Amino acid sequence: MAGVPEIVLDALCKDYGGTPAADGLSLRVGEGEYLCILGPTGSGKTTCLRMLCGLTRPDSGRILFDGRDVTDAPVTERKAAMLSQVYSLFPPKTVYGNVMFSPEIKGWGEEDAKQLVRSMIKMVHMESKVDSYPHELSGGQQQRTALARALASDSDILLLDEPLRALDARLRLELRKELRSLVKEMGLTAIHVTHDQDEALEMADRIAVIRKGRIIQVGTPMEVFQDPATPFVANFVGRSNIFMGKVLSVGEAHTEVGLGNGVVVTARRTAAPVGAEVAVAVKIGSTMMPVVQAPTEERPEPEVPQGFFGGRVERVLYEGATITVEAEAEGIGLVSSKLPNRRFDDYKAGDEVMVHWRPEKASVFEVPPGGIEEELRLD
Repeated sequence: MAGVPEIVLDALCKDYGGTPAADGLSLRVGEGEYLCILGPTGSGKTTCLRMLCGLTRPDSGRILFDGRDVTDAPVTERKAAMLSQVYSLFPPKTVYGNVMFSPEIKGWGEEDAKQLVRSMIKMVHMESKVDSYPHELSGGQQQRTALARALASDSDILLLDEPLRALDARLRLELRKELRSLVKEMGLTAIHVTHDQDEALEMADRIAVIRKGRIIQVGTPMEVFQDPATPFVANFVGRSNIFMGKVLSVGEAHTEVGLGNGVVVTARRTAAPVGAEVAVAVKIGSTMMPVVQAPTEERPEPEVPQGFFGGRVERVLYEGATITVEAEAEGIGLVSSKLPNRRFDDYKAGDEVMVHWRPEKASVFEVPPGGIEEELRLD
């Protein structure tokens, strides 16, 4: 296969009747990289892919493949295969025929083509349906067939628009690993758009978080999860508790923030000045919530140390491998903690708990001009 291109999106803009789908969208994708574009519905993910493959022309900006401007190049010159949310399978062709379509029209040798098609069909678990027609397949089976056809297209760039969306949960988990491994084995550059944070975290070399047609953070899955650039990213990539307060002091390593009712918490260092209105974001998996033991003569009621505050359990949600404990903290609101499921019997509604976290797990953000509710709103 020829060298896989580096892809550059340079200040792309696309407007639909006054609604921007791309608003100065800029992104660089490395050779052979598996990049996930993660964002809520309506954030511009699909428009980005359509501009990349040539189905939609940007109003302004450039698209470069290895330094060559392909903004106006036709679809056929881009060597980019797109798997869209509309599968567009050929009704008169079987599963085998659909997957064989690209190798056939490109003149592959018979044995090479058969070997490629068989491996793609096996990868998506469609061996038992090779002779079935699209109208005989479920939505998930049609999606898997379309995925196999895209992988068999001999393209350098694979553009995937929610490729696992219609699959059942177990198959979706299997195909996450297999799809990434196959893309790497084939030496492709893949851009995979999704609204599923778990999918992006597991599959991506890097994640680009998109909102309102703009890329707001790019980094490895660990960087985006552990060091979010904005409150929106903090809450969208791994759910977070968000606390409003004022900066009381900024030290060399930590920041003290007053949340109200005399509660003072400690978080990471911030550039926000003393007195600034800020939001403190802590992942619910990093929020600790031990039950307060009832006082006895030998064990009097404990004082609440700095960095801790009290709450009362509202409900405990069983989620399979984990549980979520939700507690109401007076003057602060509802606080959540994600814990292993073995802790399920440790909590019940009405229990008093102490809420705290390690300071390095808490990010501090100045409140955006539009307010925190607008910042956290899903588009």
